[in-house]
Amino acid sequence: MSVVAKKFTVRDAKRCIITPSELDHKYSRGVLGVITGSAQYPGAAVLTTAAAAATGVGMVRFNSSSGLAHLVLHTTPEVVVQPGKVNAWLLGSGVESTKYKHFSTWLRHRWFVLAKRQSVPTILDAGALYLAGTLKQPTLITPHYAELAKLLISRGMSASTEAIEGNPKKWIRIAVDKLGVTILLKGSRTLVANENVLYELPRSTPWLATAGSGDVLSGIIGSIVATNAIEILNNENRLAEVAATGALIHLLAADSASNGGPISAQQIINKISEVIAKII
Repeated sequence: MSVVAKKFTVRDAKRCIITPSELDHKYSRGVLGVITGSAQYPGAAVLTTAAAAATGVGMVRFNSSSGLAHLVLHTTPEVVVQPGKVNAWLLGSGVESTKYKHFSTWLRHRWFVLAKRQSVPTILDAGALYLAGTLKQPTLITPHYAELAKLLISRGMSASTEAIEGNPKKWIRIAVDKLGVTILLKGSRTLVANENVLYELPRSTPWLATAGSGDVLSGIIGSIVATNAIEILNNENRLAEVAATGALIHLLAADSASNGGPISAQQIINKISEVIAKII
């Protein structure tokens, strides 16, 4: 991969935000299937689903234990906790990536198995990153530097967090070539790449480095992927464009929530609708 980095702008993002018409309904606007959160990190389930719902998807289907579902419904009661057809999957946020024995229980979960079999665009985060390159459907992975280093090492490459942090543009190109997926690399300046494009996002407020921020990002992207599912299946670059759009919404919402001061992940969610309204 040897493409020149392109600055991703609000004008670029606007093309990926699909506004509903008077003929649309909750199913035609996209349904996102979500398998996130765990006993160790239950808040990830709450944040991913709340962020997805706030971003404009027609429906969020949360598939997990009844305990996590209870937490999700307490915050976002419109989330559906019954199985059904989805247009995209978000997997792994809030699942400990180092505890593969623990994660095997998720692999046995019928909804996770179903997600692997469905040919719909899929986002892999945190505990699901190791599936990168093994799925048939269009796949986006969302690692930070340390997670990408670990993933590349697991595939027989020599990599380190420090090396990736020192030259993220070089390493995201290497990872795309090695893994064959679209990658959103989280860092001080987020990058998104596939084999054809490399997008560079603006810098956001340093206050964005807060617990749960990555879960919010995953939920935002999941929502936009679900609403763009048909476009993604028909355009090999659309998944990268959608991922960059989600990252831009995330950082603009953080900037708006911060206004120069500290923020929480929940405050970012509260600004999503306002930011999307300004973009469109």
